[in-house]
Amino acid sequence: MARVFISGSSTGLGLLAGRWLAARGHGVTLHARNEQRTDELRAALPQAAVVLGDLSRIAAACSVAEQVNALGRHDAVIHNAAVYRQPDRIETDDGLSLTFAVNVLAPYLLTALIERPDRLVYMTSGLQNGAAPDLRDAQWTRRRWNWLQAYSDSKLFDTMLAFGVARRWPEVRSNAVSPGWVATRMGGAGAPDDLDLGAETQAWLAAGDDPAAEMTGQYLFHRQRYDVPACVRDTRAQEALFTYCAELTGQRLG
Repeated sequence: MARVFISGSSTGLGLLAGRWLAARGHGVTLHARNEQRTDELRAALPQAAVVLGDLSRIAAACSVAEQVNALGRHDAVIHNAAVYRQPDRIETDDGLSLTFAVNVLAPYLLTALIERPDRLVYMTSGLQNGAAPDLRDAQWTRRRWNWLQAYSDSKLFDTMLAFGVARRWPEVRSNAVSPGWVATRMGGAGAPDDLDLGAETQAWLAAGDDPAAEMTGQYLFHRQRYDVPACVRDTRAQEALFTYCAELTGQRLG
């Protein structure tokens, strides 16, 4: 049985993925941003371990990685934490855009700091098709804020992380998954896609017990592979993103 860490798993898709895995006998470590959500998590999935930390802050993301490592090696990590509709540009304690800090920098840091697992899953979105891998103003300090573009760009960067890690770490199966537009707290009640299916693919990849899931460097929606924007496979673009994140955090990816 696998042991899986899921970031941003106090509600929504992360918690559903945790329940999917736990129901099949896998060990699960969940993550909550604050103490209140920790209590809710322990009530929702009592058998799971729980780590705590606000992933918008670099120091707190490092602490989350330390907590995960202290529990022992995990077979898989699902990078699920994200923020979506931010009407205004919110600046974190580190002087970064909240959207970039949570959606991109946190999975980069957790990837760099958590003991290397066998499988990595990065949650992304079909909105990446309308994004651009331009790091010149990734923090939106010069442009007029556009929350949808910022989110779309962050999801493109997440897919680039997945593909770049797959290239750098060939022994690790690293993939990106779009859950679709589902009715979570983030997606809203009117979202049209299937919520259960939205949580299934990432859990299936993380479990690692189906030969059909033995793939890497892929982008999936409901277990099916789809094409990605050309920049995702561009080695120079991947390396530029790794370098940028390393400069912001002081932590290089091995």
